[in-house]
Amino acid sequence: MPQLQIKRIAGALGAEIHGIDLAAGLTETQAAQVRQALLEHQVIFFRDQNLDSAQYLRFAQAMGEPIEYPFVKGLDGYPVIIEVKKLEHERSNFGGIWHSDTTYLQQPPMGSMLLAREVPPFGGDTLFASQYAAYEGLSEGMRRLLDPLVAVNSSAKADVSKTREDRIASDGRADAKKDYVSEHPVVRTHPETGRKALYVNVAHTLRFAGMTEEESTPLLQYLFRHQVRPEFTCRFAWQPGSLAFWDNRCVQHNPVNDYHGFRRLMHRITLAGDTPR
Repeated sequence: MPQLQIKRIAGALGAEIHGIDLAAGLTETQAAQVRQALLEHQVIFFRDQNLDSAQYLRFAQAMGEPIEYPFVKGLDGYPVIIEVKKLEHERSNFGGIWHSDTTYLQQPPMGSMLLAREVPPFGGDTLFASQYAAYEGLSEGMRRLLDPLVAVNSSAKADVSKTREDRIASDGRADAKKDYVSEHPVVRTHPETGRKALYVNVAHTLRFAGMTEEESTPLLQYLFRHQVRPEFTCRFAWQPGSLAFWDNRCVQHNPVNDYHGFRRLMHRITLAGDTPR
């Protein structure tokens, strides 16, 4: 079995994977190679993958256990595939802020996949940031301070909840709770690589456990800025058929909202994760 062709796109994280047709399905060897590439590069990208929903789901199942998103219902017949879209008349985009996916859940997803269906003529890129690099870029004293701390995360934090409003109005799940809240370590240890990563994010983290929001804000604001320093990031320009797969345990992402007046439609699958430790 030939090795995948892997091309790194930035210093901190990110690689394009070539030489594989996801529509044809993966052998066990290929699936293991893709998973290893994900662990090594944190976010991986595929081009020109013309997948129907069944083929997309089959790829996701080869990588993990697809799960439903708590706020938006899935496609007919494919409840684990949701539309991530911004329409021509809309000004806010879905999840348009730096974040790790659904850290307000007790078991946030291991990873997320996004498949481009329709893209604007320009703009609409997605930024990714390595939280390994963010943690390792802190001083020893700051790491000692953060290592034992726990953060409180909420789905109702105002900055991100407003970016979901249009999708909840059009595609919302009737059984969605108004607020999901969870507590997770500020620094989590990746269950497969053993590396430490910062695990707070501006979209969902409210405060440190045992502290008020006012007390927590100065340090959290510093961390939110630090986490997305340019040298910790990569940027991906979408084309129809592009697919991104990122490790939610060590990566944040931010879809750039710079294409007002144009439509952007993606299909997303999230994969079940474990309890952060």
